[in-house]
Amino acid sequence: MKKIILMACCALTFTLANGQSLLERAQKEAKEMHKLILLNFSGSDWCIPCIKMHKEFFENDDFKKAGDSLLVFLNADFPRLKKHQPDEATQKENEWLADKYNQNGAFPYTILLDGDGKVLKSWNGLPACTPAEFTREIVNNYAAYYK
Repeated sequence: MKKIILMACCALTFTLANGQSLLERAQKEAKEMHKLILLNFSGSDWCIPCIKMHKEFFENDDFKKAGDSLLVFLNADFPRLKKHQPDEATQKENEWLADKYNQNGAFPYTILLDGDGKVLKSWNGLPACTPAEFTREIVNNYAAYYK
C-alpha cells in the first residue's frame, strides 16, 4: 500500500511540475494503452475499511495481474496524521478529484473511469464481494467497454 501511495505521489509531483494533472496523465495513458482508470479515495491512516480494501483487494495477486494490463490506478488519499500528509500539490490534486468525483466524501470510494473521465462503475465503501469477484467485475467492464 505504501508503495502504491508513494508511486502516486511521485507521479503527481512530476505531472504537476509539467503543468499536467495526475488525472490528465492517467487519461492520456488510458487512451494510448487502451486501459481504464481506477480512482480510489481513501484515508490511509484512519479509515479501517480503506486499509482493508488496500490490503485485501489492491494488494491481491489476481487484482495486481489484471490491474497491470487493464488499469491506470489513482489513489486520492486523505490521511489525518501530519506525518502522512502528502505535499501541498498532491493535497490540492486530491481535493480537486474529490470535488469532481466524490462530493459526498465517502471513504473508501472507488470509481472505474474511461479515458475521458466518464464514470463506468462505482463502489461506495468496501465492496460487498470477494477480491476475485471485484477483479472479475473490472475485467468484465473492461471487456464490455473495449468490444
